[in-house]
Amino acid sequence: MSTKQVVSSLYRRALKLSLDWCVSRHLWRGQALYIRSLFEANKNINDPRQQRASSLALFKETEDLLMKWKHPDPYRPPTAPGGSKYERNLPSPILDRKSNYATTLDLQLTYHLVSPTTYGFWKALETE
Repeated sequence: MSTKQVVSSLYRRALKLSLDWCVSRHLWRGQALYIRSLFEANKNINDPRQQRASSLALFKETEDLLMKWKHPDPYRPPTAPGGSKYERNLPSPILDRKSNYATTLDLQLTYHLVSPTTYGFWKALETE
């Protein structure tokens, strides 16, 4: 794997890890800028020997920091694998107009028959 790919991978992992600790994007943005400044501080190393020696040490140090700050319960979007709503199959709503109308009519009739204003009327009929 090239150095550019390793650095990109570490940068993405650092951003995702910081998002686990701070879920709100407006608060996370400050952390993202700080992480970016840490990566850009070592961007302009031109000497190949210094590049190889420092990059291996920096890669190891970054890996250690990522392991140290790993979240015990990382944030997962609810619909993502491992989320609380992953592969939840909810029943589809009734789309047939006739049956929907009948259900609505039944509810209206039930409400009118048992509403508090007519409840006394039905009680009076039962006692007669």
